[in-house]
Amino acid sequence: MRRSFILISTLLILVTLSLSIYLNPNWYVVLVIVITLTCLGYYDILQTKHSIMRIYPVFGRLRFLMEDLRPKIYQYFIESDIDGRPINRIDRSTVYQRAKKENDTMPFGTQLDVYSEGYEWMCHSMAPKDFNLLDHNPRIMVGNKDCTQPYSCSIYNISAMSYGALSSNAVEAMNAGAKIGGFAHNTGEGGLAPFHLKHGGDIIWQIGTGYFGCRTADGNFSEDLFREKAQLPQVKMIEIKISQGAKPGHGGILPATKNTPEIAAIRHIEPNTLVASPPYHKAFGTPRELVFFIQKLRELSGGKPIGFKLCIGHKSEFISICKAMIEQDAYPDFITVDGAEGGTGAAPQEFSNYVGAPLLDGLDFVHNILNGLNIRRHIKILASGKIITGFHIIRAMALGADACYSARAMMMAVGCIQALLCNTNKCPVGVATQDPRLTVGLVVEDKKTRIANFHRNTVESVVELLGASGLERKENITRSHIYRRISFQTMSTYEEIFPSYPTGSFLETIPERYKSDFKSANPDQWGVSNIGSWSH
Repeated sequence: MRRSFILISTLLILVTLSLSIYLNPNWYVVLVIVITLTCLGYYDILQTKHSIMRIYPVFGRLRFLMEDLRPKIYQYFIESDIDGRPINRIDRSTVYQRAKKENDTMPFGTQLDVYSEGYEWMCHSMAPKDFNLLDHNPRIMVGNKDCTQPYSCSIYNISAMSYGALSSNAVEAMNAGAKIGGFAHNTGEGGLAPFHLKHGGDIIWQIGTGYFGCRTADGNFSEDLFREKAQLPQVKMIEIKISQGAKPGHGGILPATKNTPEIAAIRHIEPNTLVASPPYHKAFGTPRELVFFIQKLRELSGGKPIGFKLCIGHKSEFISICKAMIEQDAYPDFITVDGAEGGTGAAPQEFSNYVGAPLLDGLDFVHNILNGLNIRRHIKILASGKIITGFHIIRAMALGADACYSARAMMMAVGCIQALLCNTNKCPVGVATQDPRLTVGLVVEDKKTRIANFHRNTVESVVELLGASGLERKENITRSHIYRRISFQTMSTYEEIFPSYPTGSFLETIPERYKSDFKSANPDQWGVSNIGSWSH
């Protein structure tokens, strides 16, 4: 191919040059094109980084063009309504329709294979409740015995997404929508930006391992900066991020192209540099120290609800935290359980694909442990991880969640098209980019209404599902209300798949499935310990 290219390109130059001189000067245009392609081909032959370009000059570049077009062609022309990843077309369309207040009903029946393994459904009642008579805006009160400023929280909120990962326009639209709809907006670990505060929506301020917005020059936690921002009236709760479902055990990543001087000033870091948050916290080093840190943040914030977010890994580590809570008689106001199916703007594929427990497994475990130890009454559970529809919320509540978060659905409500370019600063709709040529396409005044619409319509779908099951309140949903097909001939309720335990029962007898985890749990040490049995 290399020899053929040299011969053909030389011949074409001679032919087009002759035609330009002896036939028509217009052939000079063709000559310029041929010379340009010839130079490109010689560059391809001489470069050493790409074998296919070196062997197939010019034509080898088509591979990269096709690679770039592949996701777009697949999404728009090949994938079906139910097999898109990570969010399928049906769920994406539901988000768009609810955000725009368009018809979100489906014609001609389900496209799902209801006899396939993994299909799930909810029980309905022969005596359903009248939707119009139910509470259309169910909420929970977050705040335990040590909290002096409890917060009335919606059952569906905006999950953690930092300014930096998202554009300023996207952050503004989300917060303005939260203000309209009366739900909460989690800042993500990137710090509390002016765009989070501009429109007055309720804020859950997330504190990550980088302590962005409340860090000292050497990257440690700053009590003074935290106190100053935590006491702002819009900050309703504070969430300590221990781990994230999409990349548990790995710190957050902000590409250098997204780290503008403005973002660097908000985070107290150097601009135009890759920002990789540490994988662990410096402010505490053991489960017991985490409990002390929660108490300190509650005091510094003026008594606001304090919680932490994690994806379940070593089960013994979560039990270690519970042991420390009981021994200190101090509890977080809420715990956010994130699942391995959760989203992120940037993560190594091994972490996204193979690390951390999925949401349903983690949620089941956390609720069982808290309830079995009789400390569930102190703590609300929030769930996050691919919660897009009302059924997803109901399913999470059946396993113990009091309320839910969503990130990707909220992104779609403000215009995300799942282009899968979040980590490149080239988001084509201005959501996950800092490029002003792209962010200009996201108009805050339009998108804020869409996100409020999506929230309201999704919450109302939850209420409708409750009514269809003959339930008046979300607290009445149980694991027995959700079925899952195990095989063509077998179906099981969530109660059978994820068995629950009586309140306080672990204080008498620890179930066999958790005995080794309890034995390995040490409130003064992370990791798997071997300290013998435990009784409180």
